[in-house]
This record gives sequence, C-alpha cells and structure tokens, in this order.
Amino acid sequence: MTVAGRYDLVVVGAGHAGCEAALAAARMGLDVAVATLDARKVAEMPCNPAIGGIGKGHLVVEIDALGGVQGWAADRAGIQFRTLNLSRGPAVRGPRAQCDKARYTVLMRRLLGGVPRIDLVEGEVVDLLAGDGAVEGVVLAGGTRIAARAVVVTTGTFLRGLLHTGSDRREGGRYGEPPAGRLSAALERLGLALRRYKTGTPPRLHRDSLDYGAMERQEGDPDPRPFSWRTGRVVNREPCWITRTPPAVAAVIRDNLDRSPLFSGVIEGTGPRYCPSIEDKVVRFPHHEEHTLFVEPETLGGESMYVNGLSTSLPEDVQDAILRRVPGLERARVLRYGYAVEYDVLAPGQLERDLAVHGVPGLWVAGQVVGTSGYEEAAAQGLVAGINAVLRLRGEAPWVPGRHEGYIGVLVDDLVHREHTEPYRMFTSRSEHRLLLGTDSARERLMETGVRFGLVPERVFHVEHRRWAARREARERLESERAGADPEARRALRERLGVEPGRPVTWADLVRRQDVPLDAVIALAPPLTALPPEDREIVAYRTRYAGYLERARRDSERLRRLAHVAVPEGFDPRGVPGLSREVVEQLRRYRPRTLGEAERIPGMTPAAMAILAAAVGRAGEGAA
Repeated sequence: MTVAGRYDLVVVGAGHAGCEAALAAARMGLDVAVATLDARKVAEMPCNPAIGGIGKGHLVVEIDALGGVQGWAADRAGIQFRTLNLSRGPAVRGPRAQCDKARYTVLMRRLLGGVPRIDLVEGEVVDLLAGDGAVEGVVLAGGTRIAARAVVVTTGTFLRGLLHTGSDRREGGRYGEPPAGRLSAALERLGLALRRYKTGTPPRLHRDSLDYGAMERQEGDPDPRPFSWRTGRVVNREPCWITRTPPAVAAVIRDNLDRSPLFSGVIEGTGPRYCPSIEDKVVRFPHHEEHTLFVEPETLGGESMYVNGLSTSLPEDVQDAILRRVPGLERARVLRYGYAVEYDVLAPGQLERDLAVHGVPGLWVAGQVVGTSGYEEAAAQGLVAGINAVLRLRGEAPWVPGRHEGYIGVLVDDLVHREHTEPYRMFTSRSEHRLLLGTDSARERLMETGVRFGLVPERVFHVEHRRWAARREARERLESERAGADPEARRALRERLGVEPGRPVTWADLVRRQDVPLDAVIALAPPLTALPPEDREIVAYRTRYAGYLERARRDSERLRRLAHVAVPEGFDPRGVPGLSREVVEQLRRYRPRTLGEAERIPGMTPAAMAILAAAVGRAGEGAA
C-alpha cells in the first residue's frame, strides 16, 4: 500500500459536518486531512439550499457563537432572509436564509483551502485502519493509506447509497455521484450496527418556464438580520413564491401509488416524518385538499428553481402529471426530476457523550451518518466532534454541551440517550429550556466557550460583553425611571401610546402592558432609544416576559440539580416496586448514569421519576 501521509486527524467527507469538524480541529492546532470524493463539491446543498428555520436557525447562531462558520457562509451566500414563527414569542422565532448553493460551496472551499493545517484529499475511503483496538487512519480506493491519531466520519447519505425514481434504481450518494459502498462494511467489521434511512428531494424547474402571476410573491424581511457576529449587514436579493397543490394532484398520486418505490416496498429505509414526500402527505393526510409549495431559487439569477414541499420518488411521467396541475407550474420545464436516496446510518445507542463511537477509540461520527437530517444538525455535530477529537488527543476532558446551554446540547443529548427510528430533525419543542434558548441569547450562553477553544477572538468577545452590559443597564433604567414625569412627557404618552397614567409608572410597567403596542414603547422610552435596534428589542422582550423567564430559570435549575444525581453503578430497576414493566425495560436498555438522563428516556413518566428518585436515594444511602 502507498502511504499518503500522517496527520493528527482525518475527516471523512467534506459536507457541512466535515467542514466544521476540520476547521475547528485545524484552528485548535491539529494537522487535518479531509478526504472527499470530489473536491469541487465541498459543503454541497443537494436538497433545499436554505440555512436555518425553526429550531435549525437556533443551531446556526449557536454554531456561530462558538466560532463555527455555517452562519458566516449563509450570510454571504444569502438570497433571501426571513424570520419564521414571527407570530410567536421571540424565544421560538427561527431565522432562515435561502442561499445561492454555488456561492456557498465556493465560500466553504476557500475557507478550507485558506487554512495551512488542512489538506483536501480526493478519493473514496474504503476502510479504516485499526490497530491495538483503536482507529489509526483510513484506506483509500487503490490502497493509499492515510495515517492519523483520530478519524471523524461524516459521510452524509453516501454509505451504500441507492437513488430511486419510480422503478429506476441506481447506486449513488446523491444525483450524479457514486456511493461509498465499502465503508459500511468497514464499520460493521468494527462491530457497529447499521440501519437504513431515506430522504428525498423534489424536481428542479427552469426559472423561465414558470407563471409567476399565478403564484403568491413572498418577500424577505424588511430589515433582515445576519446569523453571524462576523457580518455587518445582509440584504434580500430575490423573492420566493408560494403555490398550492389542488385536489387533482392527490388524485394523480393515489392512482399511481403502486408505482411509488416508497409504497410498493422497494424502499426499505425510514424517511423523515417532518419532511415527508408529497405522496406520503397525500396518504397520511387524506382530508387535506391542498398542500403548500414554496418555489425558491437555487442560485442568484440562475435557471434552477427548487419546489420546496414537492419531494417525491414517483416516476418521471407522474411527476410531469403533478406539475401540469399546479398553478404556476403547468408549463414547467424539468431540469432534474425528484428522487429518493436510501443510505446507511449508525443505529442509536453506540455514541459517547462527545460523539465518539463507543468501544472504538479514535473514531468520531457526525451528520447524517448518525441519523439526523439537515445541514444545520450536521454542522453542529461536526463542530462538537472536531472540538472533542482535539481535546481527547490533548488528554483533556471532553466538551459536552448541556441541554440548558443550547440546542446543540439538546441535539447531542438526544442522539446519545434517546432512541430515534427516523431521521432526527431539530425543533424548539425538543427543549425543556426553550424559553431561555432564543437566538438573542446564543452569544451570551456560548461565546465564552468559543473563546476558550480559540475559535472566537477575545476582542470580539469583549465587544459583545460591552453590548450585554449596555443591555443590563438599559433594563435597570426601565425598571427605575418614571414614564410621564412631566406634563410634556404625559402628553407624549397620551398621543403616542394612548396611555393616561393615573399613578406613577415606570417604563418597565408600560413595556409589560399588553394593551400598549410594544414597538411604540420602544420608540419612546429613553433607556431603549439609546441602544442599537436589535438590542432595543431584546431588552424590551426580556422585560415584557420577565415573569415567564424567571419561572423557566427556576425550572431549568431544578432539572440541572436532578441531572447531577448519580444512579449507582449496578442499580437494578427490577427490584423497585411501583415501576411498570415498560419503564424497567427502558431503564435496563439505556442504563442512565444520572436521574437527568433517566428523565429523558422514552416512556418515563413524572410518577415513575418520583419512584425512581426515591429508590436511587435509598440505594445511595445504603452504599454510604
């Protein structure tokens, strides 16, 4: 075999997980090789070229707060910026950017190429070098070996990938690219269990063949905000469009379900429940007469439009029949038909808390190979895996983000401790701390950790720290300064807020009043007008919802205390009276190390937790 070189770390795959892992590790001082099938396709967006959304946008700003790069690239490649969930409270609003996929790839490839410690290596990884019970590098097709002290596998949908369009089935990791077939066998030889998942993509349509007059125009935010602290300003460059499938589309799909690889049994993998194909939606929601489609550009001014919501693996002639019935798409020219891809993932229960593979020293995994969906989930895992590979090689303790610290902590904890039988997607509802984990607080929660790892410059942290101090000062002024202290001020309250205070009130009192428009108070209150627009909103919302936030902090603290109560080694739940058979089986299966981990096991009820906590307490007293 040819020896290509020796590195501290080899990252297998140059997708969103691989890029974050490699960049973090290199910036923390490791020499990194990134092995990829095609160096031109770094950080490809084979599905919708959008970054962020509900839950996902929270991950992006947390990645950025830690020093990751996904938000930076999305800001610079963005075509349209929108905040989702605007009708809800600020904690669950999700920033989203429709991106130029070609521009995004160019930016990420330049980033990798601009780091002297990173070498981009083209080739298929077909095996893992293992000696003395630890992974020591990789083997490329043709026999070339790359030695390393650690390996991070981020193979996306390429492990034994199969592409499906109707009866047409071919091997591939994504359209036009070969799979990584032999690496699955290498993982199995290490004793790892794999399972099959499935995802899909819609047809791409030529921009000039669509009737935009028959669709609803969707603009970006009037004052768009960037993801990254590195970005001063972003702008909207193009609109997106909305249309809906009429009942005739459902009829076409029902008439052709026998030709669907999804429903004929050809596809064995489990697909994502929260991003189903159009045929899956028609079957699962038979009473829905319409399904919303979002027609979005794939590149700035380019010819390809992505039909978000029309993911399908139906035959090409059926896809044509569907398009002819959708308003605005009747004369669409198809650039690429939709398809589904089946691929291997690691079965749950094989990861350590730092995303290392249990029982295989030197091996980490991140991204879709772990069983997640989405660029954002992949990037977050890649960052965690890259950081922890460095820490392990330094002999330092792993970094395990807590659930109370951010959605990255929720993601990692769920992947390690919870069963998932379908591709995992992040939602704000997955966090018991979500009121405290809004995008507005990500830097306050995580940036100091990014500084500690050398991924965020200290000068940036100091600038942000001054902003946080100014917010606290403004909050204190809102609570202490009287509104309407003189006749002129009272006149302004009457005219601009419709308020005639009958007693002395502070600006905080007015902020909390639900019958007073918050925007009007923000524009009038001196403690807020001195701040930048984004900080004004943050302070105002934190003041208005202070009671809810305080209660959430108390609940969070209770859960954190619970999380640190250890379950004694060898604890057998079968001897605990009052626990159901299901709960006992789940406890024996997951073997929680703390009561906090036990509380998150599927099927665990508050009553069962009370019984378990008492039993663990008695066991601890006996051991003492």
